[in-house]
Amino acid sequence: MKAEPESRVVKGKDVKFSIDDLYAMKDSTSPWDGVRNFEARNIMRDQMKVGDKVLFYHSNCKVPGIAGTATIVREGYPDYTAFDAEHPYYDAKSTDPNSPKWYMVDVKFESKFDHVISLTCMKDMEQLKEMTLIKRGRLSVQP
Repeated sequence: MKAEPESRVVKGKDVKFSIDDLYAMKDSTSPWDGVRNFEARNIMRDQMKVGDKVLFYHSNCKVPGIAGTATIVREGYPDYTAFDAEHPYYDAKSTDPNSPKWYMVDVKFESKFDHVISLTCMKDMEQLKEMTLIKRGRLSVQP
């Protein structure tokens, strides 16, 4: 799962979120909200199960890469941020909470790596050549 550890402002609000931010949350747990890609939504809604392990990936930063691990603690449920006009992830085309367009899962911090495993390093590893992150890097949630 990808997060942006450096500041990025959307609708006047900073949406940065890092492995450290996850750790600092109450119970080190947070909803993984704001995903607005149908393929990623389907993975969260249909495939992610409680107990699944997650690689926490920092993107859009100087050294993109895997910063730590997390665990799914709540399976896919409607992403309520899509209905909140004040929220940075509001989706004006997603208007019916009874027929949600977007989903999210809850993740819990597990570990932070001493050093980020860089995307460059991963691309050089033959064993990872078929990894979705390497083949389709723009997809924010991957199986």
